[in-house]
Amino acid sequence: MTYVITQNCCNDASCVPVCPVNCIHPTPEEPGYGTTEMLYIDPDGCIDCGACLDACPVSAIEPDYDLPAESLPFLELNAAYYRDPAHRDYDPTPYKEPAPRTWTGTPAGPLKVAVVGTGPAASYAVQHLLSQRGVDIAIDVFERLLTPWGLVRFGVAPDHLLTKNAAEPFGRALRSRNVRVFLDVTVGEDVTHEQLAERYHAVVYGMGASRDRRRGVEGEDLPGSHAATDFVGWYNGHPDHAASEFDLGVERAVIVGNGNVALDVARVLAKDPEALVATDIAEHALEALRASSIKEIRVVARRGADASAFTTPELIGLKEALGPRLIRSADLGALGAGGTPLDQYKRDLIEGLPTEVPDGDRPVVVLDYCKTPVAIVGDE
Repeated sequence: MTYVITQNCCNDASCVPVCPVNCIHPTPEEPGYGTTEMLYIDPDGCIDCGACLDACPVSAIEPDYDLPAESLPFLELNAAYYRDPAHRDYDPTPYKEPAPRTWTGTPAGPLKVAVVGTGPAASYAVQHLLSQRGVDIAIDVFERLLTPWGLVRFGVAPDHLLTKNAAEPFGRALRSRNVRVFLDVTVGEDVTHEQLAERYHAVVYGMGASRDRRRGVEGEDLPGSHAATDFVGWYNGHPDHAASEFDLGVERAVIVGNGNVALDVARVLAKDPEALVATDIAEHALEALRASSIKEIRVVARRGADASAFTTPELIGLKEALGPRLIRSADLGALGAGGTPLDQYKRDLIEGLPTEVPDGDRPVVVLDYCKTPVAIVGDE
């Protein structure tokens, strides 16, 4: 038996140091860790100890015998990583986390740090600061909203409940006696950067972009054209987007771009609304989805399938959710024969999707390639 990492992997590497045979890669010290889609367990190296299962904060690790049929592709995905010659022959010596750095030259009294934001970037910064040795530290965290966790709360799709468990370690950090949290405080309005700089030895900005990037396409501002930022915030109940309105009384929705957020939006639009009841989707969004007339969702990409921006785990998750209702266009662009075994596996998954619309009246999602947006046309 071996253990398998599945779609919910959060890449924070909590599982790596507990593995007694160093069979989970890439580790934080290895090339590629910062850009990896997920972590992978070597099926030949795993000794079935279960230590990683207990350490995983998002319940992404499962024994191979307990995988549902829809998740079996993750068994092959983990194996594909180790078919790459660059990912073989790891030293079985257990991975040791680098010792926390001992600070020197800190000021008399506590080192005072202001952290702006409570999302993943800010929370990881707080965790890192608390882990340092040789320094008395006082951290004040400022959050614009009344609810913490940023993109973990308002960016992760509502049906990815296990992924949202990544906030649990953040909560432990923010409850530290060295940390104070101030909600409903907007830096730039309630307090200025200059005021923070006067009172703290360092100011860490850990918040992301709150607005979309405009594409500059003609017709971009017509009714019915929306940024994914707005739509995701709407179905996740973000207070900035609670009053937004989306007309779902049409038969086709087009999503421009094919990253993970695009697949999230497609899945939410195509999924049975009753399957979302047990999630933390906003009630107003659930009611709108129940009344939706959408029959087809096209995920349009400028380049070919070889350049698909979504990760392989997200593709597997979408296929698991939709089954035969996930199809592809006939034109996948020029498919190369090179790349890593992981690249080849992703390409095989895309090529293996059906091209015909299945019978039934449930919405289908079409992965559509080699189309560049030129303009959005219409007068209403």
